[in-house]
Amino acid sequence: MLDALSIDLTPVVAQQPDPLLFATVSGAHLYGFPSRDSDVDLRGAHLLPPRALLGLREPEETRTRMWDEDGVELDLVTHDLRKFVRLMLRRNGYVLEQLLSPLVVHTTPAHAELVALAPGVLTGHHVHHYRGFANTQWRLFEKTAELKPLLYAFRALLTGIHLMRAAEVQAHLPTLIGEVPEAPPYLAELIAAKVAAEHGGYEGPGVERVARDFEALHAVLDAARLGSSLPEYVSAYEELDEFVVRHREG
Repeated sequence: MLDALSIDLTPVVAQQPDPLLFATVSGAHLYGFPSRDSDVDLRGAHLLPPRALLGLREPEETRTRMWDEDGVELDLVTHDLRKFVRLMLRRNGYVLEQLLSPLVVHTTPAHAELVALAPGVLTGHHVHHYRGFANTQWRLFEKTAELKPLLYAFRALLTGIHLMRAAEVQAHLPTLIGEVPEAPPYLAELIAAKVAAEHGGYEGPGVERVARDFEALHAVLDAARLGSSLPEYVSAYEELDEFVVRHREG
């Protein structure tokens, strides 16, 4: 299996038309259940020059690059810094997971500064992101009967519960199993099955039981939201605005 942290992005960074502020590993590697066939999802932010935003042409706010390394497909998706920060301010847990991923393959001082500002965008409303993502993955599980979307669904609910309780973004499912007492006991076995086969069919407890556990975690998420100390509104808007302007000006 390709070690995601061993990826050398030096050639890719050198070929970027604009500075790459950071790149981290997301997806199954971040969530703690990559298989041998798992793609490596790299996510990050780049910095467009002021002219790109002032002229008549539409700026290239999102860039995608895909390549193969040792038989494993890698894809790098980055947003311009302003777009990335705007996504952070929209209660988007997905971009926060990317920013705060411990699997860092490229970093800069700006990355560290943005990480330090991230707690200021956490609110109780992030619960809606994780509930919505979990329900989307659950419907995909019902349609395909594959294990992968089921793990994604449970991971999202547990991340949401932990965030509401601890004010911390934790996307690693094996860690979440230990942090959230209500996590179903069979998740560790399902993780092992997913690691063994990327697109394996579901073989586990009865679907009716799994559905009950899934609904029960929704209730746990509701309770965690009601008891959460997270604020209603972001507190770091002005600091993030200043951060974007300062780095744009160079």
